[in-house]
Amino acid sequence: MNWDWSAVRDFLPMFRDGTLVTLQALALGSLISFTLGLLWALLMRTPTRWVRWPVGAVTEFVRDTPLLVQLFFLFYVLPEWGLTLSAMTTGVVALGLHYSTYTMQVYRAGIEAVPAGQWEAATALNLPRGRTWRAVILPQAVRRVVPALGNYVIAMLKDTPLLMAITVLEMLGRARLFSQQHFRFTEPLTVIGVAFVVISVLASFLLRTLERRLVR
Repeated sequence: MNWDWSAVRDFLPMFRDGTLVTLQALALGSLISFTLGLLWALLMRTPTRWVRWPVGAVTEFVRDTPLLVQLFFLFYVLPEWGLTLSAMTTGVVALGLHYSTYTMQVYRAGIEAVPAGQWEAATALNLPRGRTWRAVILPQAVRRVVPALGNYVIAMLKDTPLLMAITVLEMLGRARLFSQQHFRFTEPLTVIGVAFVVISVLASFLLRTLERRLVR
């Protein structure tokens, strides 16, 4: 293999910019997916059918369609309806919306795993329903689901290269651009491959640390 260290050096500024875009998309997408996922999970527990059925239908549709199709729809179709988003905003929204349908199931499992005695104790104490959720149920449920949520963060990281399809130059997009300009593919692709591994390992370590602290 003809390895050229000068190509690595030349790629580093583009790699840095691409890494920042990737991390930004990952952080904002995770925030949206965690928030929306919790909202979907709570709405699915309402006794009203006209709330549960539409939420179930929408989340099932999003979960069963490819993320790439959703990216194209948001980026190319919505402007025809008068709603135009930047490429980065579109990517973040698509990532967050897509993965919220998976985190919803994680939250549902965590809520259902809370012992029935906790609900009974809150009722015996005459706690309002809102406070029961905030102070009793959700804190226990979230502790249980941190590892599963962390898995989806890493999965989302590995899906960020799809944003290149809507002109967002994240790590892979920058590597592709550099390769086309310099006709060097080994160095930039190897660098971003290592970067994905390093970021995934660091994310796993941070999530395990958070999990241990929540269990205390």
